[in-house]
Amino acid sequence: MGFLHSVFALIDRMRPTKIAYAHCDIPCGIYDPHAAQMAAHTVIRMTNLINEAKGDVHKISRLTAVKEQHVELCKNEIRILWGDYFKPEHVEKHPELHELAWKVMKVGSKARQEVDLQVAEELLETVNKIAEIFWETKGLKTSKVKATFYPTGNETVYPKV
Repeated sequence: MGFLHSVFALIDRMRPTKIAYAHCDIPCGIYDPHAAQMAAHTVIRMTNLINEAKGDVHKISRLTAVKEQHVELCKNEIRILWGDYFKPEHVEKHPELHELAWKVMKVGSKARQEVDLQVAEELLETVNKIAEIFWETKGLKTSKVKATFYPTGNETVYPKV
C-alpha cells in the first residue's frame, strides 16, 4: 500500500488534477433562479453597509469580500441557467435572454469593481427579468414581491403556484 500511495502521489505532483465545479451537467433537472436573486440582494445589502461603514477599514474589507463572493455566486447561477437550462426554443421565444445573461456578467463585474448602489440594483433587476423568463418557460406566471423581510426592500420575482 505504501508503494502504491507513493506512485500516485508522484503522479499527482507531476500532473495535478483540476477540480471541476458544476451545478450539474447530468442534467439533474433542478434549476431555480432564487439563489441568483438572493445573491443579488446580498450585493445590494453589502453595498449599503459599505457606504455606512464610515472608514472602518476592517469592516469595509469584510463587507467587500462578502459582496464579491455573492456577485460571483449570482453570476455562476445565471451561467448555469444560461448554459444548462435554457434551450433554443426559450431563446426563440425570448430573444432578449442572451443579452440579459450577458448583462448579468457585465453588471456583476462592475458591482465587484465599484461600491455603487445603482449598479447593485441593476444586477438584481436583470436577474429578476431572467427569473420571469425562467418561470414562464415552466408555464408559471410570476409576481414581483417587495422584499419586506430583506433589508434591501427591493423586489424579488416569485412563481405563482
